[in-house]
Amino acid sequence: MQKLRERVAKLPYGVISVLAAISAFGAYTSMYAFRKAFAAGTFSGLQYWHIDYKVWLVVAQIIGYTLSKFYGIKFIAELKPGERAKNILLLIGIAWIALLLFAIVPAPYNIVFLLINGFPLGLIWGLVFGYLEGRKSTEFMAAVLSISLIFASGFVKTIAKALMHNFGIGEFNMPVITGALFVLPLLLFVFILELIPPPTEEDMRLRTKRQPMNAEERRNFLQRFLPGIILTLIIYVLLTIMRDVRDNFEVEIWGSFGIRDTTIYAKTDTIISVIVLAAMSLLILIRHNLKAFMVIHLMIIGGCVLIGAGTALFVAGLIEVKVWMTLAGLGLYMGYVPYNAVFFERLLASFHYKGNVGFLIYVADSMGYLGSVSVLLVKELGQPDISWGIFFKTSILTVAVVGGICASLSLLYFLREARKQKDDIKEDQLNIIPV
Repeated sequence: MQKLRERVAKLPYGVISVLAAISAFGAYTSMYAFRKAFAAGTFSGLQYWHIDYKVWLVVAQIIGYTLSKFYGIKFIAELKPGERAKNILLLIGIAWIALLLFAIVPAPYNIVFLLINGFPLGLIWGLVFGYLEGRKSTEFMAAVLSISLIFASGFVKTIAKALMHNFGIGEFNMPVITGALFVLPLLLFVFILELIPPPTEEDMRLRTKRQPMNAEERRNFLQRFLPGIILTLIIYVLLTIMRDVRDNFEVEIWGSFGIRDTTIYAKTDTIISVIVLAAMSLLILIRHNLKAFMVIHLMIIGGCVLIGAGTALFVAGLIEVKVWMTLAGLGLYMGYVPYNAVFFERLLASFHYKGNVGFLIYVADSMGYLGSVSVLLVKELGQPDISWGIFFKTSILTVAVVGGICASLSLLYFLREARKQKDDIKEDQLNIIPV
């Protein structure tokens, strides 16, 4: 193993970056097979306490996922690099066993196993991203990793649908079998990630050294940027809610508009993936951290504008449902992906903070998924007769308006903080008395 690491370390920097990016993409895509395959089923006709069985499954998994995000604030922030691989494999193994029990135990008693499945999987993003952060090529690598958020959802659901339609596998057995198909790819990609060398001296000079953060350091950071963090959380909660609705009920949303093509998920998400990947990858060309941080804000604002414009055109009957769903999905991910990939990366680098991105991502994720499960419960308990298509179309406009305003205010806030920091540095330099 050590000899392989030494050989990889001798490869050109660009080759290492591509290798790390592909491996991270593959590892997280493999994880999605253990998380989202069940969403390909509709579980029609099953209701418990006047709520659809699938909604119970989605809520249960999101509760587990949300709890893991709160736990991850501490777990990811304090994790040592050498512990990543074993934790990834252990956590996904627990998630797969939960799917096995979900298949064996009859409904509704098996709902609890989706909660157990969600908890370990919620920690995987921080573990995988830890291999990539703090490097001059982090934007490129993070962009490729983030595309798995878009691509994997449609890809896994397409495979799950094929298992049911072509091989006659039932909806309850389909999730555990789909996960089993990705065990070997997962092992391969995690093995390659372990071969990636740590950040170089140049990486640390350009992006600030990344290190574990204790409770006091985490608290001080949040207090330092509290107004900006609050604005960020508002946007991220809204984006997470609608992204999660689209992800979990994509089959139902398309169906409510008369689209039942089983390949539409992968087709749409592939288009979105390519565009977001191109946009995110271009950030690597901006070496100045603060400029890149501002461009990321503009990307998020642009995503909100795209959501609003696309939905307005669809409501007016000027574009068809496939175009609208593509535009809405693209706008959502143009806003959502930067927060999971490079927003906090460039925030730390812009203000020269020594810490790690995982902590910040998990603060945002914990709030985002808490909002997501809350909206699902409110929708099912308060407006159960509204279709997921209508709910998505109506709610996504809120994201466009509120998200766009908050992103603009966040841009202004961090620009002001950057100017204040620059002025403070100048003042300190002027106060130095030569000896």
